[in-house]
Amino acid sequence: MPLVLVEHAGGAPDDVSLQALALARSLESGAEVEALLLGAGGRDAATGLGAHGVATAHVAEHDALTPFAPDAWARIVIETADRLGTTTVVAAGTDVGNDVLARVAARLDLPFAANVVAADGSRVTRTRWGGSLLEEAQLHATRELLTVTPHAVAAQADCSGTATVEPFAPVIDDSDLVVRVVEHVAAPAGGVSLAEAKVVVSGGRGAGSAEGFAVIEELAALLGAAVGCSRVVTSAGWRPHTDQVGQTGTKI
Repeated sequence: MPLVLVEHAGGAPDDVSLQALALARSLESGAEVEALLLGAGGRDAATGLGAHGVATAHVAEHDALTPFAPDAWARIVIETADRLGTTTVVAAGTDVGNDVLARVAARLDLPFAANVVAADGSRVTRTRWGGSLLEEAQLHATRELLTVTPHAVAAQADCSGTATVEPFAPVIDDSDLVVRVVEHVAAPAGGVSLAEAKVVVSGGRGAGSAEGFAVIEELAALLGAAVGCSRVVTSAGWRPHTDQVGQTGTKI
C-alpha cells in the first residue's frame, strides 16, 4: 500500500492532499492506502479519510511538529514507511510536501519525482518549467517518492469504508529541530487568493514603486481578481512574496 502524507488545517485535510490520495490509489486499481498526519488536529482530520480510500490513518502527535519542522517530519515519514514496509510515498506538491520529500530523498539517497500528474507503476508524468511542458520519466528506486501537482488530479470521495485512526508518539532527535517554523504571519485579510483566483492582474518592475501598484489594485478590485507581481517586485520589497507568480512563486 502507498503511504500518503496528508496535510491538514483546522481539523480537516487539505484539498491538495485529498488529490494526492486519489493519485496514490490509481497506482494500484481499487487499492486502499495508508495515510500519515502530523501535529495538532491530526486525529480530527483523519476521521473522514475512509471515504478517500484510506485503510489506516497514522497520526504522529508531538508538540514539536506544529506548526512545521521539516527534518522531524522527514524522519517520521521514513520511520513510518519502514514500519509499514511500503515502497511508495506520496505527498501533495505544496511547499510542505516538496520540502519534506526532498529531505526524505536526501536522507535515503533516492530519486524524487516532484509535480506528478499521472503515474503507472514506476513510470510517471510530471510538469516541468512552471507547467509549460510534461515529462515522462521512469523511477529506479527501492522506494518511490513523488509529489502530486495541485489541482491536476481530482479528489475522489467514493469509498464507504472507515479509516482506522492510530495515534502514536514519535521519537524526535534535537538535530531534527534545528529548522523550524516558529511563527505564521497572516496574509492581509480580504481580496482573492492567487491559488483560487480565476483572473490575476500582475505587475512588474514597470510599476516603479509600491505606490505604483495602486492602479493595479484598483483594476483587480473592479474585475474581482487577485493581484500578482514578479520576483523583482518582491525582491525590492514592494509586494509580499505571497503575491509573486511564476516558478519561484505561485504557479497559475
